[in-house]
Amino acid sequence: MAVPKRKISKARRDKRRASNSKVSAPTLVECPQCHEPKVPHRVCPECGYYKNKEVIEVE
Repeated sequence: MAVPKRKISKARRDKRRASNSKVSAPTLVECPQCHEPKVPHRVCPECGYYKNKEVIEVE
């Protein structure tokens, strides 16, 4: 049975595990109503519109 010849240090192990866990910033699109940036497929927090309909009332 294969056995590792040397212990892998915690730093080396964690470096390998962290390489694919990079977080990217969320994508933003322009709201067609108020032209403010918003997350796609979500209600606009500035005007309250989604798919050209007012969904929530914003003060």
